[in-house]
Amino acid sequence: MIKVIASDMDGTLLGDDHKVAPETLQAIREACSAGIRFMIATGRNFPGAMAQLEGLGLVCDYIVGSGAEVRNPKKEIVQTTAIQPFLCREIYETVSLFPISVIFSTDGYDYRIGTEEEAEESVLRQLGLFHTNLCADEIRQTQLYRQMKENTKVISGIEGLEEAKVPVYKVFLFTGDLEMLDRIKRELEKNEKIAVASSFETNLEITDIKAQKGPVLKAYIESLGYTMDEVMVLGDSLNDYSMISMDFGATVAMGNAVPEVKRAAKFITKSNEEFGVAYAIREVLKRQGR
Repeated sequence: MIKVIASDMDGTLLGDDHKVAPETLQAIREACSAGIRFMIATGRNFPGAMAQLEGLGLVCDYIVGSGAEVRNPKKEIVQTTAIQPFLCREIYETVSLFPISVIFSTDGYDYRIGTEEEAEESVLRQLGLFHTNLCADEIRQTQLYRQMKENTKVISGIEGLEEAKVPVYKVFLFTGDLEMLDRIKRELEKNEKIAVASSFETNLEITDIKAQKGPVLKAYIESLGYTMDEVMVLGDSLNDYSMISMDFGATVAMGNAVPEVKRAAKFITKSNEEFGVAYAIREVLKRQGR
């Protein structure tokens, strides 16, 4: 019997408008009313997750930063796995050989290395990968741009990050140059102390090797007294692969998931634009007679 549901956000829980649809929210509430515990498992940091979830009235657990931080339903931090400073420097030294912006994500701010102008260009380039039909001035009018700017700190070099003494949970890279991104990925994967995944084909997400959704979720649910066969997980991208490929009770790929995730999943639901999370939840409730 499924007692826990853990869902990714972007491309899964959220529609292409980056919002939780009313139908999806209602299905989650039905699951919670039936005694099922709901969890978020996202590559976003906590502020980034709350930017889309605030005001929805969800009571859930949060696995953020792809597993780098875990929070309980009271939003209290119960576990963290930061990237050590020496490892941040190793990552930066590898990536700095390529013409790409590096974003160090913490539990509060995103640190971008460069000048204010370079940071602005980095933000616009990153958002341009999502809003392909918008020009720079139109991107600046979006809520996502405003949120990103508020959560950004600009530093002149890696030393500024080290001096800030903040825990780095994830490193993001964004570019439309897929060939370069693949070369960077191959270089980074030589470092056995880190995990390299992606939410979109145009990005890379780097965490400590121990900060991956699947193993972190397993440890967390077991600490709460649940077993793996009592958990359903939902995801769409490669940063969900670590949990979709594990032997949880129900591993569900979205209809819009990448092929690798679909092949690893036990089930495939509808796409995020077709309320696939709501559909999967209601199938579970139906099968469990709730």
